[in-house]
Amino acid sequence: MSKLKKSVFLKNKSFNIVSRFLLSSFIVISFFYVAPVVISFTNKSFNNKEFTNNSKNILIRTLNKDDLIEEDSVADIDERDLLYDILEENNSEINLVRYTTSEIDSLFKDLNYNLRDVRDTKLVKPIDIGLLPNEIKKIGSTKKRKDMFIKIILPLIVKENNKIRVDRKRLFTILNKNSNTDIEKKWLEKKYKQYGVRKNDLSTLKVRMDEIPVSLSIAQAAKETGWGTSRFALKGNALFGQWTWSGEGLKPKYADEGKDHKVMKFHSLQLSVRAYLRNLNTHSTYRNLRKARTELRNQNKPLDSLVLSKHLDKYAETGSQYIEVLQKIIEQNNLKDFDEARLLPFSKDLESLI
Repeated sequence: MSKLKKSVFLKNKSFNIVSRFLLSSFIVISFFYVAPVVISFTNKSFNNKEFTNNSKNILIRTLNKDDLIEEDSVADIDERDLLYDILEENNSEINLVRYTTSEIDSLFKDLNYNLRDVRDTKLVKPIDIGLLPNEIKKIGSTKKRKDMFIKIILPLIVKENNKIRVDRKRLFTILNKNSNTDIEKKWLEKKYKQYGVRKNDLSTLKVRMDEIPVSLSIAQAAKETGWGTSRFALKGNALFGQWTWSGEGLKPKYADEGKDHKVMKFHSLQLSVRAYLRNLNTHSTYRNLRKARTELRNQNKPLDSLVLSKHLDKYAETGSQYIEVLQKIIEQNNLKDFDEARLLPFSKDLESLI
């Protein structure tokens, strides 16, 4: 009997040893399998300060959301931070050539650039006229003066909208990836700064990074400059009467007492267009314009300048009257014909003529 008990005891002891060994082995193997996963998750979730995508979640919540995406309440930041890239180019030492109206008209004829063809084909020659001709105000025919003004600024507006369109497409591409490269992260940081958006606030960036209809831009430039004849336009390349408190500018002759603002001065007409788009896309005053634009996007409708212009009552002191003037300019000059215009590729032949 004692031998039997001893045998049972030894068997139980062996079983326990084998069981403990197997359990220990399972725990060790599990640890080495799970640990890397836990460490990776921890690093991504807690230690990574850079923006990392989760494409499905972000696309569902941010890009393909049916409900209207509201901008985050971001306070207006210093214009020197918001327009830093424009202000840097404003200090360019390159002297631009100011052509006469006859030289510009000859150039347009050589290139067969006319508004009738643009209205029909929706294609614009990539002509970069940096300065308005001083003689534009001497053009006797109102129609000829308007046509020259539109032909000068149309390629500049389309070009800047193209840049925004490309940026917006890149934003969607980045959001559709599981992770981003260092170059993409740096690009996002740059865009957060340009659009006055808090870091990683992708919904606000999406709302702000968008185009302004060409017809609305032309109408505002026409109104603010008297179709290119104002002192601000000719001396400061200021197409949109944008105010500044810190940048270089021109003092209005009849400014109210106590107002120390200036109309911002630009090195070229191109920079004036860029600053105008940045202004409408970032300043809190135009939040409702951006909201209306987002509604049109969500409904897959084209950006309608007549709809968006209703939210520009605070652009000028005349308020609702300013809106009426803009809408008349758009309708009377058939400016909506240019809303779908696209820029032709730049060619060496064109470069030799300019």
